[in-house]
Amino acid sequence: MINKIRENGLTSQHMYIAGFASIGLSMASWLLSRAAGDVGMGRADHWGIFIGQWAPTFFTLGIALRIEESMDGKHDMMGKSKTDMDSRMARNARMGSPA
Repeated sequence: MINKIRENGLTSQHMYIAGFASIGLSMASWLLSRAAGDVGMGRADHWGIFIGQWAPTFFTLGIALRIEESMDGKHDMMGKSKTDMDSRMARNARMGSPA
C-alpha cells in the first residue's frame, strides 16, 4: 500500500499536511455545526469527531512514507550504505572460502 501511495507521487510531507488539515477541519466543522443551533450539539460533536479521526491515519501514513523515503534502497536499518554492506559481504565470503 505504501508503494502505491509513493507511485502516485505522495510524500510524507503531504500526509503530515493532511493530518494537520484534518485537525483544523475537525475544529472548523465542530464550530460551524455548533453555530447552526437548531440542529443540536449532537450533530456538531458527530462531525467534529468524524473528521478528527482521519488525523491519526494521515500521521501514521506519513511516518510509514518517511521510513520508506529514508531507506529508498540506499540504506539499511542501521544507516549503512548498501554498497558498504555489499563490499563487506564480498570480503567475508572471500575470507571464509577455501583457497
